[in-house]
Amino acid sequence: MASSDLEQICSYINEKIGNIKKFLSLRNCGQEPTLKTILNKIGNEIMVVNELLNKLELEIQYQEQTTKSLKELHESLEEDYKDVEHLKENIPPHLPQVTVTQNVVKGSDLDPEEPVKVEEPGATKKPPKEQRHIKEMPFITSEEFNGIPAYMKSRLTYCQINDVIKEINKAVVSKYKILHQPKKSTMSTAVRNLYHRFTDEETKDTKGHYFIVEADIKEFTALKVDKRFHVILNILRHCRRLSEVRGGGLTRYVIT
Repeated sequence: MASSDLEQICSYINEKIGNIKKFLSLRNCGQEPTLKTILNKIGNEIMVVNELLNKLELEIQYQEQTTKSLKELHESLEEDYKDVEHLKENIPPHLPQVTVTQNVVKGSDLDPEEPVKVEEPGATKKPPKEQRHIKEMPFITSEEFNGIPAYMKSRLTYCQINDVIKEINKAVVSKYKILHQPKKSTMSTAVRNLYHRFTDEETKDTKGHYFIVEADIKEFTALKVDKRFHVILNILRHCRRLSEVRGGGLTRYVIT
């Protein structure tokens, strides 16, 4: 929100507060029927001011969260830049230097009857196996947030919903990093138990899809699986970010 817009809102609020003060000054003038109209106006003005204050509070929360995120991003970029500069200035001397050489062979030195021997390059190392992509849930846009019915989002803010999406993605990535490990790879007992639980929870309906259950949320995040959490899940279903697959006493939240 631009500073000019914020000033306009503050000016409008101050104007409404001034009107309320004027109406209240007339409250003790008597009990004439005409005062009922004035009191109704006061009630309407108070409701308008209350609604504006709620909107202003949400906007301030959003701006604070955005400022915090930008500050964290700025600090992270500064650290990355310092690391790159340090690496650039401290290249280990033992690393091989890349040079381009060109062998010039005179034609008179070649025997036209003798085939040219091409030296086969030494065995090259196999390139490292590419990591499998893990599907994550896209964040809710401001347009989508504005389109969510008021009864559904209640007093939840745009940032609060996206914070939950961030934590859900954290759980998805943590889970499927374990699942993508080869079965014969070395795992700790705790990780192998998680691996077996993940595979046991798979069904034919979730095959080829990424999903989590409430146990994964508790395992990999600090989110509370409470009423507020399920309200946000309902919003994410409304915005087509996930779907539910039930069976075997479990609800699987599938990333769509």
